[in-house]
Amino acid sequence: MNLLVSEIAKITDGKLIGQGDFQISQLLIDSRSYSLQGKTVFFALRGPHHNGHHYITQLIARGVNCFVLNETPENSGEFSNTSFILVKDSLLALQKLAAYCRKQYLSTLIGITGSNGKTIIKEWIAQILSGKKNVIRSPKSYNSQVGVPLSLWLLEESFEYAIIEAGISKPGEMEKLEQMIRPDIGIISNIGTAHQQNFSDINEKLREKLKLFKDSSVILYCKDHELVHKTIQETFSASGKQLISWSGKQAADLEIHSITTGESFTSFIVKSGEIEQLIEIPFTDKASVENAIHVCLLLVVLGFKLAEITPGMRELQQVAMRLELKKGIRNCTLINDSYNSDLASLDIALDFMEQQKQQENKTLILSDIYQSGLSDEKLYSRVSEMLISRGITRFIGIGSSIYENADKFQGNKQFFRSSEEFLNHFSRNQFQNELILLKGARDFEFEKISQQLEYQVHETVLEINLNAITHNLNYYRNKIGKKTKLMAIVKAFSYGSSSYEIANLLQYQGVNYLAVAIADEGILLREKGISLPVMVMSPDPNSFHVLTTYSLEPEVYSFRILYQFIDHLKSSGIQNYPIHIKVDTGMHRLGFSPDDLPDLLEFLKIHREVKINSVFSHLAASDKPQHDKFTLKQIKLFKKVQTMFDEVPGHEDILYHILNSAGIERFPEAHFDMVRLGIGLHGIGTTENNHLEVVSTFTSTITQIKKVAAGESVGYNRKGSATGERIIAIVPVGYADGIDRKLGNGNGSFYIKGKRVAIAGEVCMDMCMLDVTGLNIREGDKVEIFGKNILVTELAEKLDTISYEILASISQRVKRIYIQE
Repeated sequence: MNLLVSEIAKITDGKLIGQGDFQISQLLIDSRSYSLQGKTVFFALRGPHHNGHHYITQLIARGVNCFVLNETPENSGEFSNTSFILVKDSLLALQKLAAYCRKQYLSTLIGITGSNGKTIIKEWIAQILSGKKNVIRSPKSYNSQVGVPLSLWLLEESFEYAIIEAGISKPGEMEKLEQMIRPDIGIISNIGTAHQQNFSDINEKLREKLKLFKDSSVILYCKDHELVHKTIQETFSASGKQLISWSGKQAADLEIHSITTGESFTSFIVKSGEIEQLIEIPFTDKASVENAIHVCLLLVVLGFKLAEITPGMRELQQVAMRLELKKGIRNCTLINDSYNSDLASLDIALDFMEQQKQQENKTLILSDIYQSGLSDEKLYSRVSEMLISRGITRFIGIGSSIYENADKFQGNKQFFRSSEEFLNHFSRNQFQNELILLKGARDFEFEKISQQLEYQVHETVLEINLNAITHNLNYYRNKIGKKTKLMAIVKAFSYGSSSYEIANLLQYQGVNYLAVAIADEGILLREKGISLPVMVMSPDPNSFHVLTTYSLEPEVYSFRILYQFIDHLKSSGIQNYPIHIKVDTGMHRLGFSPDDLPDLLEFLKIHREVKINSVFSHLAASDKPQHDKFTLKQIKLFKKVQTMFDEVPGHEDILYHILNSAGIERFPEAHFDMVRLGIGLHGIGTTENNHLEVVSTFTSTITQIKKVAAGESVGYNRKGSATGERIIAIVPVGYADGIDRKLGNGNGSFYIKGKRVAIAGEVCMDMCMLDVTGLNIREGDKVEIFGKNILVTELAEKLDTISYEILASISQRVKRIYIQE
């Protein structure tokens, strides 16, 4: 959330003292926690053993300049540019602010309460939705009177679902939480004896917890908990709410049958309406089964099909409920907080790290952070500020996103694109007498780093045919007029092929423009000798000095970016710097709206710090014939935009462009002055008569061949069993390399010696097993994963995704070989 100081004062019914009215982006209640200088509001809370008012001077020295207080500081006049908001009750003010944040959030909010399982249910929901939906959730177990406000402050419009915990320890607390959370969907996990001491009996506690659902439209619960079922029916049956239940004993909205417990898993049949589905979870205890069924019920209510839920349920991971402090190598201390990586939990882990005094030097090893709701530039700039504030002496970043944002960090720093790459460079001698915090997203498998696993030699290659790129470039050139310029998109590692090598070829072939996503990508091109004009599509204010230093041209899509960039140009004494104006004609992503244009044009008439090199927009569905009417509407609107910009004095020779690869082929009437070519360069076209050539061939080799007896399984979870004897070939390529796990168990195939060979069993992290029974296959034989024989488009269709994702998913640990025939 971002609010002005004056807005916070109004929301909290406070009296504003001080002259500063600036934007706040961080909320703080613990004086020891990290704070953003000049952007943090501190709520001075009183408790039985603490008083936040005692730390005001200390916080001002650290750069905090907004405070919500119960009393005016005696020396408040001594602090210039500091704002104080005087309220009757700072805790109540905090909760009013939280209620306001919740009111601004218009997407679905899920509230969870109960005696046990709240955090696990919340984390498992997030695990399964990860990659499908953008989800925000309460950090750790932030479910109290102060924890809930901290959670709600994190709400942003970009999150499609919010999951908030609510915990109480005495009567009267839930009403306050309900006024803040107001869940659209409520889940009660169960009712037990936890925190019973302040309630007269379990009935009172249950009724108190159910107050969370006062304004919920849907309530989910287990019908087999007799007290829960009875109380919910008595309380809400006449309310018009949807009361949705699951049961393993009786009729319910979701019925559970045939529960089977194995050595390391539990399976059960779920019935929803007329649909039945076998679901398996990697847990055997009763509590985990109950928590998993709550998750399953919610996902069904959210509209997911049981078949969609099944893979995620099978892959549920243990929820790390605590930080682990361990003795490390060479007199180091290790804090292991792997498998949970977001800004809020990082803040908590850094607080814990700061409390440790075993070693003076502090090292953070951090993976990419997912689902932050922020752009990578903003996200890692904020992380960098956190590290500076906490005095981190060495930083090691692991992941493609954090790697591409290396310039956001200062001091002693190292970056690796993957955990495997880090392990490849790992030496025990690198670490000594330091405190090490491991903070990683689950799929980075930081347990390998914790255990110092040895890097494995990888026998997998992505071959890029430069001749095919040239062919495809010329194919599109023949589609456009000689006067139409061409911008080539080389963002995101040039769709997995590597930016520099492709850009170097395109420069040699005489394209007019290149486009990258972020400044770092442009810097790399400049440092490698690329002199073509380069448009940066996602410029960040922190990189403006880099843009001008390296002659990179920003895409300007909002007044905020425009004003900040002009301020930078003024301070640098720069005039007529080239920019590219993006207009939103219907994509509704980045871009000025048409209604913004009159004000924008008036502004540009008088500000000569910038020179408009191009005005462009983006088509939402240029490759979908069923949406051609909408596409033509976008093009028509863009023509009106062109007319408006043509009348701006001082900005002559503007290039106009709206077409991407698909648009070039399908809408020749809209080529304008320039077109943008991206995925088409890589051989992915939209017409049935595709004359493009395959650019990328993903290959590996067979490392071992073995016989598997009839009835024996292959791989994890024993999915790859068969009735007859088989010959199985192992290939050293897996999901860490970009092989989607959905291709396992016969759903996908590789190509060997002129034959398609099915994948046997599940795709592993570093390996796949192939059924080569009856074929003359030997160890060392080459295997095609995709290329001329198995097209990327075919894989995308099989996985219900797009070719972009297939190409971009190829791990950077996969060696690239460029072929020039």
